[in-house]
Amino acid sequence: MKKSWDSAALDAAIENVHRAGMPGLFAEVRDGDEVWRGAAGVADVATGRPVTAGMRHRVGSITKTFTAAAVLQQVESGRIGLDAPIGRYLPTLVPGDRGDAITVRMLINHTSGLAEYLPYAYPSLKAYPDLADTGPQSLEDHRLTRFDPAELIGMGVTAPAVGVPGGTPGTYSNTNYLLLAQLLEQVTGTTAERYITRNVIERAGLRDTVFPEGPHVHGPHSRLYEAWFGMIDPPRDYSVYDMSWVGPSASLISTVTDLNRFYRVLLAGEIVSPSSLAQMQRTVPVVSQEGRIIEYGLGLHPMEGPGQGAFWGHGGTVWGGGALATIRADGKRQLAVAVNLQRWNGLDSAGRPQPHPIDDALTALYRVAMYG
Repeated sequence: MKKSWDSAALDAAIENVHRAGMPGLFAEVRDGDEVWRGAAGVADVATGRPVTAGMRHRVGSITKTFTAAAVLQQVESGRIGLDAPIGRYLPTLVPGDRGDAITVRMLINHTSGLAEYLPYAYPSLKAYPDLADTGPQSLEDHRLTRFDPAELIGMGVTAPAVGVPGGTPGTYSNTNYLLLAQLLEQVTGTTAERYITRNVIERAGLRDTVFPEGPHVHGPHSRLYEAWFGMIDPPRDYSVYDMSWVGPSASLISTVTDLNRFYRVLLAGEIVSPSSLAQMQRTVPVVSQEGRIIEYGLGLHPMEGPGQGAFWGHGGTVWGGGALATIRADGKRQLAVAVNLQRWNGLDSAGRPQPHPIDDALTALYRVAMYG
């Protein structure tokens, strides 16, 4: 029987990303019972310790799929109305007319019009999205800061709105998902982290996926190198970091094997009902953090190759680390990949990120993994 992929091509593709300038990366590709795992480069540039495919990793906004699934479970139980106003549940956090106009669905699919709080929490990022006028200083200042989620939400809610509730394109905003975490806490009587752990992570049978309890990643992991568009040179390690700056919006630690398992059982209807999964796959246009318009559902978004079928999944970044997990619509072919450098692109004279060989090498790896 012919294998679904060419292992040598995958080995070469992952090695090419390392050669293009990525210190280290690792991935798992699955198709039915066939599995390929690969790793290239180093977990620590000082010691040369290699990355391995089983490492734990901060997976950033991939967390949003877990949080969205948890909210949809509560919709199924009747405790949350998907199209109910958030003001019904959290009137002090989203008061007045906005609380009446913004629905739970608008938070999950980023059409609430609420601004991103990060440029307000991190003073050196205040000029974002004008990257040339941002700087990395406050990333260092806040390494061990314990943020209060209500304060972060307040920054996003009081900032100038980025759209009208329900308007499209929406604008991707972590403020939305911190509100969803507060909503989960309100209706379940436990923290969002505990609820998601019990009802999403454990239900999916994930063994290496946890919310961090402190600034450290426990178990084998890589250092995470942040370049902030060439302004941190050499890139600085942010693997030790208090993740309260994103909470249940983007703080999960996982492995590529666990991520593939999670999306596999999610698409099989084992985490939420088939009707909830159909809601997750109803998309609207949303402006991503990179300024591109993407189609976004409820914590899921489709990624398609030219003339190819849809893959569903999510990407994520934290300071220094990134990950992507995606699954073909039929639930068979899967890719999860983790990288240990972020914002490697320098800025051109207009302040826009310049193309970098890593970008092309990653695109080639995705193509071989998903379609090769």
